[in-house]
Amino acid sequence: MKYNKLGSSQLSVSEVCLGSMTWGNQNTQHDANQQIDYALAQGINFIDTAEMYAVPPTEKTYGTTETIIGNWIATNQNQRENFILASKIAGNGLAYIRGGSDISGETVTQAIDNSLKRLQTDYIDLYQLHWPNRTSPHFGKHHPNHISFTNVNAEQETQGMLDILQALDKAVKQGKIRHFGLSDDTPWGINQYIKLSEAHNLTRVTAIQNEFSLLHTKDWPYLIENCVHQEVAYLPWSPLAGGVLSGKYLNGARPEGSRWCHAQRNGLFRDTQNTHQAVSRYMQIAEQHNITPAQLALAWCKQVDGVTSTIIGATSMAQLKEDIAAFDIQLYADALKQVADVLKDFPAPF
Repeated sequence: MKYNKLGSSQLSVSEVCLGSMTWGNQNTQHDANQQIDYALAQGINFIDTAEMYAVPPTEKTYGTTETIIGNWIATNQNQRENFILASKIAGNGLAYIRGGSDISGETVTQAIDNSLKRLQTDYIDLYQLHWPNRTSPHFGKHHPNHISFTNVNAEQETQGMLDILQALDKAVKQGKIRHFGLSDDTPWGINQYIKLSEAHNLTRVTAIQNEFSLLHTKDWPYLIENCVHQEVAYLPWSPLAGGVLSGKYLNGARPEGSRWCHAQRNGLFRDTQNTHQAVSRYMQIAEQHNITPAQLALAWCKQVDGVTSTIIGATSMAQLKEDIAAFDIQLYADALKQVADVLKDFPAPF
């Protein structure tokens, strides 16, 4: 297993991060225990969760994933120092989480304390803002004029960021969290937090996790270049684009128990004709190189310059083993050329 420095921190994380968002919905405590044990045995030292999980998010399943991880930690206390634990505060819009309110300094403090209780740990290594208070160009909202940047009050947003940052800095000083990160944010968001931390001598943003895959490369090159030079770790989530890059949803297929059989908070926005045409091409490339389509997608993501650790998720041990094995695969020039040709034909399929 290869390890990379987590942004400007002194932490080293495995190039594979074990995602957990299905635990508590599609997966049980027993499933999660097996996945954690196997991942650690393979050298993975990075686990990502969120207070909002399991997904799709509901009031009934809110906090269950953290609780499941906490149960594992409680029975494996000697292992806590052996892995980097990341979690997130939910953003606005979910009425059952703090009334759907914006993230603020007050809610950050409250959310951290509640997550620590569910996780049954004294500290969280990386605490992230799940999405910013302003609407960001993620979850299919990245096309021109889908959202309006000119209607955002930048001064007001910046003051809100400072309030959040001050609470995060206090939590670091208290030892409740070690570092903070962003999620579903932009270069402007990253740089505003950096400016504020420098101006007020507060904790510095360490990482950002955004959606990134063969079907969704909008962060290359501008956001990733920004991350590299600002020493902010880049953590792709959904490297299989919600599972579609595995090929299992081709031709309208909906395997029983799969994610696309469940209602999605943002809808099946990845389910387009261009998506399936691109996936079909990627499947052909994978077959030519004797790997699975999922392994092609993950091996490609791993080799992108600037990627620190790729967040994977699996609903079965077979999927988990297949996904982890992908990080031992090296894609050579001919395979990368074939992939690049598909990317040129389908630069933004959804």
